[in-house]
Amino acid sequence: MRIALLSYSTKPRGGVVHTLALAEALADAGEDVTVWTLGRDGDTGFFRRVDPRVTVRVVPFGAREGEGVGPRILRSIETLREAFDGRAYDIVHAQDCISANAAGECVRTVHHIDRFTTPELAACHEHAITAPYAHVCVSGAVAEELRDGWGIDATVIPNGVEADRFERAAADVDGTGRWRDELGRYVVTVGGIEPRKGTIDLLEGFALRERDPELRLVIVGGETLFDYRDYRARFDARAAELGVEPVVLGAVEHDELPLVVAAAEVFGFPSTKEGFGLAAMEALAAGVPVVTRDLPVLREVFGSAVRFARDRRGFADALAGALSEPDRHRERGRALARRYSWAGAAERHRELYRRLADPARARGGHAVGSTTTLPSTARSSSCATASPARDSG
Repeated sequence: MRIALLSYSTKPRGGVVHTLALAEALADAGEDVTVWTLGRDGDTGFFRRVDPRVTVRVVPFGAREGEGVGPRILRSIETLREAFDGRAYDIVHAQDCISANAAGECVRTVHHIDRFTTPELAACHEHAITAPYAHVCVSGAVAEELRDGWGIDATVIPNGVEADRFERAAADVDGTGRWRDELGRYVVTVGGIEPRKGTIDLLEGFALRERDPELRLVIVGGETLFDYRDYRARFDARAAELGVEPVVLGAVEHDELPLVVAAAEVFGFPSTKEGFGLAAMEALAAGVPVVTRDLPVLREVFGSAVRFARDRRGFADALAGALSEPDRHRERGRALARRYSWAGAAERHRELYRRLADPARARGGHAVGSTTTLPSTARSSSCATASPARDSG
């Protein structure tokens, strides 16, 4: 099959990591896969090397001085839409709201469901849920939200995990030792400082536990389309009030990330919305204790392999427990991470694609992979006027 996977960025965000790993696993299974994305900030390729069996198409997307979030979202959709032609593919699979709005008729993976206040973004997310002809969710909990909120039945295909990569990092004494020499003992979180990641809750939980002056809080990542400067200012002010000096590493090189995670004492995962929790699953593969927010989706995915917390006091207690009993869930966590492979995820996607591509199951006379677009005069307004009551990330 000729398969197009569409993403919105070349940066190391969860959906982009998912897209590349799935593309490579599909190519490994013999499929003809092309990944389409937008090249922001002058990017001409992804944050890491991509298997050459996967064709990569990066559409240039330059910055505009003073452009707000809403206009940037609409311009992102228009730019990708103008470059992409779905008629070249048997399956078009969008991985986020921007690419789903740009792709025309497509399959859509809904990684998690969220709320947004920017009207253009909220409405575009709504359209990106209702317009696709088939849906994938990476957990049953998110599929249930989709069913309850929109009456949509999604196919549940969990993420894969590069468990071997993180297990190798844990065994790399020199690599992890290098990070421990630089940072000392630390709790790490991946995802940056932003509201959905719940970073302030982790900060406060870190400060509430019994103080250990040698333990640090380290924050990795944070590439985003959105403007979270107000939240970052609140985070910095709260850190100063609490007397905590977090180490904000920002983006870390792809080959270094497993080492940073594996060298940590505990992995904190305070996200308020998740579809699967890939970063936390990678930490389990590295043998690092995980403390995560108590969400139905994370209960479903992680079971008894992690410690759960509901609020800052809960995070403080869970962090203390993980620090005092680091081995308690280690083997259980590693065994869980090994259960999820990208090869398995790719095969389940192939089964879905074959069903969708079967002419006998075609929807309403539309060929799979055909592209439908709104008239040029209505494209932007279609996102700006749809109901923003619910939206998806």
